[in-house]
Amino acid sequence: MTLDSPAAPLRPGVETTEATLIFNAKAGGSRHSSPDVLVEALHELGYQPVYRATDDEADLTAALADARGTVFVAGGDGTVRAAALHLAGRRGVRLGILPLGTANNIGRTLGIEGAPLDVLARYADARPVPLDLGRVTAPWGEDLFLEACGCGAFADVLAEYDPEEGKSPLRAVGALASALRDFTPPPLPLTLDGRAHPETALALLEVMNTRATGPRLRLATTADPTDGRLNVIRVDGDGLDGVFAYLAALARDEFEELGSVQSHEAQVVELPYVGQAFHVDGEVRPARPGVTGVVRVEVWPGALQVLVPAPQEG
Repeated sequence: MTLDSPAAPLRPGVETTEATLIFNAKAGGSRHSSPDVLVEALHELGYQPVYRATDDEADLTAALADARGTVFVAGGDGTVRAAALHLAGRRGVRLGILPLGTANNIGRTLGIEGAPLDVLARYADARPVPLDLGRVTAPWGEDLFLEACGCGAFADVLAEYDPEEGKSPLRAVGALASALRDFTPPPLPLTLDGRAHPETALALLEVMNTRATGPRLRLATTADPTDGRLNVIRVDGDGLDGVFAYLAALARDEFEELGSVQSHEAQVVELPYVGQAFHVDGEVRPARPGVTGVVRVEVWPGALQVLVPAPQEG
């Protein structure tokens, strides 16, 4: 099912009115709302919400251990990701996103934008859709991702990027453009759904589930995390465009149209591991020189259910 697929509206009470509210007070937009206000709004929609304060991973694990019905997550991409990974594969539970962060890559891809109370009002006519995740099997172990994973220039930038300086999309775009200019990529073959692609110097390889990752870097403008596929974005290191071309393309949301960029859709991606750094969403898997193996990335279709509210009017 794609984001545009028709589905019967989900009215509160059709399956269960049970709900859990997770609120991240450290998220960028949290000052514009409060748990008490959101709980009251959920009551008005017909839910019977329980608010659970979560200050760390242990709190979140405990809060979601016996959650049923809808888990509303008020927070940024990191909080949404953490909740989604906890809920993946569980029956009788679905995710509702109330974006409070700076980038909100997940919410934006699903069309969930706006002030929390405005988003909640649109949940009165929400519909459940299957949300995909990505699985990674690599020499460092196994991972799940919600936004993207990859290697090359962005993984290296992320390793250097200091979030204490602020999550600035502009600063991130500049850092990525500079990294693409200076990065010396190793030549690597790539296999997509069992089909081998010629070995090429990959300045950047991003396997995307959402349209943007990191500080709102929109690298895959058509990605749909409900379609059972991943978008593979490759930048050819042998024919790089200029720094200003990357900056302009990202600003215009036309990154995939650059001559050095190739875009594919796949369910399974495999490439050699030669010790290069990777990122899995916002987490870095550091370089491990001398270690070799294979990195396998595959989609987990419909890993969980997510509520998509009615579109914003206007």
